[in-house]
Parts: sequence; structure tokens; C-alpha cells
Amino acid sequence: MLYLPSKNKTMAVSIESTELLKTYFDGVLNRADHHAKEVEEVSLSLLGAVIWKSSDEIQVREVKEGFGNVLWFRTGGNRYALCYNHMTKKIELRDRSQQGETLEEFDNSTPSARVFEVFKNL
Repeated sequence: MLYLPSKNKTMAVSIESTELLKTYFDGVLNRADHHAKEVEEVSLSLLGAVIWKSSDEIQVREVKEGFGNVLWFRTGGNRYALCYNHMTKKIELRDRSQQGETLEEFDNSTPSARVFEVFKNL
């Protein structure tokens, strides 16, 4: 399922295979290695948490260069976005969309137990 967001010309792509998920995550880690070392370790915990809690398709932003730094998922009838914030150098869990309310922030100092607790309660 593809759709065109109204505010920009990027597209969201549904993750329909582990190979596509791996390609997306490789891109996230490669970008983190160069520009966001503060979140490269917690990214693995977040990816596992998204796979665990997702009740529907997982979507990622597709941009001209590949995949972007936004991931959407649904659980418990609610939609969430994980977005990298360049100002705070943290990954934010947002309600409904990338412009939604920030529910939690994660970086490498966030313990796995905290990631587990946040996602368990979604």
C-alpha cells in the first residue's frame, strides 16, 4: 500500500518483507553511524518493540535517496510514528503522525527496560 502525504512529495511504503525491513534498518544504522550516534544502539530495541507491538502494517518514509527517518505503526487501534529529532538527537514516539504529540523520547542512554515498558503500555 502506497500513499502520498499531503505536505510533501515523499511517500510511505508498507514493509511487506523482512528483507525490506532489513534494508530500511540498515539505512537507519548507516545514517546514525555518520550523523546520530546518540541513537544507533537504542534503534535495535525500538525496532524489536515495533515488530512486537505492531497490529497492522509497518510503514516507512520513502525518499528519493531510499528510506527516511520516519516509521509508522499501529497497535491497539492507535497509530504511532517514530521520528528522529535532529535538534534533540533523540528518537521520538509520537501520537498518530510525525506532527503528533511526543509521547516519549529515546536515545542510547534509554535502558531496554524503559523501551519495553513504554511499548507494553501502548
